[in-house]
Amino acid sequence: MDPVLIPTLVAAIVVVFLVAATVRIVPQARRYNIERFGRYRRTLQPGLNFVVPVADRVNTKLDVREQVYSSQPKPVITEDNLVVNIDTVLYYQITDPRAAAYEVADYLQAIDQLTVTTLRNVIGSMDLEETLTSREEINARLRAVLDDATGKWGIRVNRVEIKAIDPPHTIKEAMEKQMRAERDKRAAILHAEGERQAKILTAEGTKQKDILEAQGTQQAMILRADGEAKAVERVFQAVHRNNADPKILAYKYLETLPHLAKSDNNTFWVIPGELTEAVRAVTHAFGDQSAMGLPRSAAARPEESAAEAENDAPDGDAAAELEPGTPLSLDAAAAADEVAKRAAAVVSDAKAEAEAARASQAPPDRGQTSGG
Repeated sequence: MDPVLIPTLVAAIVVVFLVAATVRIVPQARRYNIERFGRYRRTLQPGLNFVVPVADRVNTKLDVREQVYSSQPKPVITEDNLVVNIDTVLYYQITDPRAAAYEVADYLQAIDQLTVTTLRNVIGSMDLEETLTSREEINARLRAVLDDATGKWGIRVNRVEIKAIDPPHTIKEAMEKQMRAERDKRAAILHAEGERQAKILTAEGTKQKDILEAQGTQQAMILRADGEAKAVERVFQAVHRNNADPKILAYKYLETLPHLAKSDNNTFWVIPGELTEAVRAVTHAFGDQSAMGLPRSAAARPEESAAEAENDAPDGDAAAELEPGTPLSLDAAAAADEVAKRAAAVVSDAKAEAEAARASQAPPDRGQTSGG
């Protein structure tokens, strides 16, 4: 082997070692703390850096990106002497690599312990219910304390979040019962409100229905009364326009009289005083017609007809005994039937006499005349 080759190789190895020890390449978002003979010299930035071999060395390599640290659940006592387990999540970032490396031995442990003590101070002044409902306030107070304490360590706490608050098992059961009772209470209140609204709406609907029915009945009665008034008016006009005979009016009066006692509620009936006049008018009307058409044989025996009329008439002539406005003690239906029977008998007799008079005055048939 060439004796010159060995020293050359050794020299080359030494050069490569020195170059490798001199050049330091720092990745992005990383920071390297350089010590020279055990004393902090400088912090290397990302990129290509040169150091003094053997004299300079890298002490710490730090990541300056935002970091997430999740702590283990820690027991904390509330103001009402309940132990709850709380675990937190920290979002922090190294702003000063030198302070983070030389101001505190272990910044993660320091931040964890500071978080626990701060939580105990904050939650110790709150009861359980306030602790469960005041997470935003607890987070803000934690962040203020941690940011103030970690500033000199070269660390900025960006955010602190309470991940979970776990009360004891018995407290959870009591809280569940309370929540169930509250929900049952709200459900009962809502059910009662619904029934109340339903009853109010039903009452309003019934009220509107009654009002509309009353208005409809009122309009129907008004229209019916108007119709009856117009009918009476037309009948009155027809009677006066045709100049009806008083005898016809008396006959119609007798036809209408029995309808007065048709109601079941009538227990007392008063016969109008005009009844005797109406019966007399009808009797005289048909009597005049029969007298005008009677044969001489019938006219020659007026005493016999008068005697027969007296025999046919009931005891105590009703027309002679009734006075205007005289009340009867008979039942209304019986009184109406009795009056109707008497009026019908008088009218029937008058009609029979009138038909007999017409038959006697009728001319002989054509067949008999031609035969004679």
